[in-house]
Amino acid sequence: MPGAPEVTHVSKRGFRLLLADEEVLLPFEQFPWFRRATIDQISHVEWPTPVHLYWPELDIDLSLESIRQPDAFPLIAKAPL
Repeated sequence: MPGAPEVTHVSKRGFRLLLADEEVLLPFEQFPWFRRATIDQISHVEWPTPVHLYWPELDIDLSLESIRQPDAFPLIAKAPL
């Protein structure tokens, strides 16, 4: 895994994450766990294996495939209200 993941943009709709030479979008509609997170919490992301990311302050693990193809991974849990 070359380099660390980097949050490049945060908006009210979601955030962009740079993974080596690939930038991915995580819209809050499809990734609701991040909606109420602070920028610091979103920015503290680890890349422990080549196929998944981890946000330790939020206790969120996501596979890269679920980020790249969110429609193939329907939500099975709701974000807390």
